[in-house]
This record gives sequence, C-alpha cells and structure tokens, in this order.
Amino acid sequence: EVQLVESGGGLVQPGGSLRLSCAASGFTFNNYAMNWVRQAPGKGLEWVSSISTGGGSRSYDDSVKGRFTISRDNAKNTLYLQMNSLKPEDTAVYYCERRPSSYFSNNRIGDYRGQGTQVTVSS
Repeated sequence: EVQLVESGGGLVQPGGSLRLSCAASGFTFNNYAMNWVRQAPGKGLEWVSSISTGGGSRSYDDSVKGRFTISRDNAKNTLYLQMNSLKPEDTAVYYCERRPSSYFSNNRIGDYRGQGTQVTVSS
C-alpha cells in the first residue's frame, strides 16, 4: 500500500522558516519523481515544486522560486521542502505527491497524495 506522510508544518511569523518532510512507503521511492502541492483556504490545489528521481533536477512555481528548496533522501525514502522567507500568502495545507510520469514530461499530476500538513504564516 502506497503511503505518504507529511510532517513539519506549524505556525510561523512572516520571514520565518519551516522544513516539511514526507515519509514514503509501499513503493520503490527512488523510481518516482515527486511533487509538493498546496491548497490555501478557499482555493484549489496549486503545484509548488517537483524533483526528479535522483534529485538532480528540480523545478518551482514562480511564487516560491528563490525561497523554497525541494530535496530528497532516497536512502531514507523521504522528501523535503525547505521553506524560507515565508509570506502570509504561503499559508496552506501542503501535500507531497507521487508523480507517475517522468519528471521531464509536461504531465505533473500526482497519483497518490498524503494527508497534508498545515502551514500558517501570521504575525
């Protein structure tokens, strides 16, 4: 059974940092590209970032580029999202997704998603 479990969310002041983790199990983690996506209150799901199977290729939405860093540890079956210089508009539930298509394809849709972790940026 595929399982993705996010952790690391919380309440942080504007300008602060958080590191999210996603523990993966039930599949061969290093065979899959992975996504981070988020859903703000009252809005739809928004793609944030993707990483290739080996971690050598990464991409970001313009809204987080230069502030967020995606990474993975294939030995630990874990995906990360380091978030710096957080803004109130980053407030959302953050989810990790398994991405069945190649990182280099135009299809970024995930097939499995975790339960999410809440990130709230507020003073």
